[in-house]
Amino acid sequence: MVAIAASGVTKVYRRFAGRRQFSTLKSALLRGTVLRDLYPAGTFAAVRNVSFTVPRGATYGIIGRNGSGKSTMLKLVAGITKPTEGAVTVNGRLSALIELGAGFHPEISGRENVFINGIMLGLSKREIARRFDEIVEFAELRDFIDAPVKTYSSGMYVRLGFAVAINVDPDVLLVDEVLAVGDEAFTHKCLDKFAEFRRRGKTILLVTHSLNLVERFCDDVLWLDGGAARGEGDPRRVVAEYIADVAKGEEKTLAAADARGRERAGEATAGQAGDVVAAASAGEPPADGFKATEGRWGSREVEIAAVRIVGEDGAPRHVFQSGEAAAVEMTVRAHERTGPAVFGVSIFNADGVCCYGTNTRIEELAVPAFEGEQTVTFRIGRLDLVEGSYKLDVAAHREDGYAYDYHRLLYSFRVHSHTKDVGIFRPPHTWEFGRKDNDGRP
Repeated sequence: MVAIAASGVTKVYRRFAGRRQFSTLKSALLRGTVLRDLYPAGTFAAVRNVSFTVPRGATYGIIGRNGSGKSTMLKLVAGITKPTEGAVTVNGRLSALIELGAGFHPEISGRENVFINGIMLGLSKREIARRFDEIVEFAELRDFIDAPVKTYSSGMYVRLGFAVAINVDPDVLLVDEVLAVGDEAFTHKCLDKFAEFRRRGKTILLVTHSLNLVERFCDDVLWLDGGAARGEGDPRRVVAEYIADVAKGEEKTLAAADARGRERAGEATAGQAGDVVAAASAGEPPADGFKATEGRWGSREVEIAAVRIVGEDGAPRHVFQSGEAAAVEMTVRAHERTGPAVFGVSIFNADGVCCYGTNTRIEELAVPAFEGEQTVTFRIGRLDLVEGSYKLDVAAHREDGYAYDYHRLLYSFRVHSHTKDVGIFRPPHTWEFGRKDNDGRP
């Protein structure tokens, strides 16, 4: 049996222009502009022709960027707002964890608010009294339940709202990012409650940015983009497609940020993505390069004319998965034959900590003198960094440290990982478990 069915659902909101606002109705009447000032400048479709069904007992996820229509879709299912077109059907008692404690009155006690909120959610006074102790215990508010709600912290407020909504014992539970507001212990309690609901055959509709939560709990997932459905089905497949799409957006954002940084450093961007054409003038080197902000300095006798961060296929990239192969390609140019040059690369995290740095002299690689243009490539077999944003330094200098061309923090890239570990470096590793005999040997 179907618990939730959405058929061709569209929700259109009117959007008003703010150019001609009036201070009073009287002034608008005197000017004769009421209808013109109130006329909508346009409409906005928050949800566009979306259809899906959720079988009874299933956990169904909705993912998407901010503004994609996720919360609007949940409110349509909850009956908070009505669709402009199409229909939404819900079979069974429904409880919505959307705006927790929205019906709470700040001047009265938590105890009184539990009864009022429970009645609003469809329980009788007798049913609330029977579940009251369980609600208070779950919210961890036994010492504060008779205090006015206005004295509660935001966490206490949310816990009480969640406890009331979850103990309605609904057939269909709607959840909208409520786990993002609790502390870690309370989040674990919520997840345990969701798992219990699933075991009892309840239907859950979950809107979240937590992709791990979607893959862990959901049977199917809907991906909304700009109000329209972009994908639906197996969580791992849809989440992978969504991550790839997000990465494309990040590529554009990071490429634009790099271009702005290079412009601030006195450079112009060439036609190909990631290429840099050097300015004619050279900047002065800072006293401590590691403490310098983004910029460029050096004599340019040997010039780093273009820099690209590329993937294994050789295509320019700004977004990588942890453990992927990567390379830094530098097009270098010597305007006249010089002595042996040293080329270096350093990686910094968002906090400015140097994650790794090396150069050809440290690694005892002899770079022969050259004239004209050539390519220098620094290959990384595995980019074993934890998830985060990173910046890149590249440099060319003489063996005595005299700077030919130094590019400081002008190139950005991002690393994603399904494993949310911490630190900087993610070494390849495994875990092993084994029973020991009585003599202590494994």
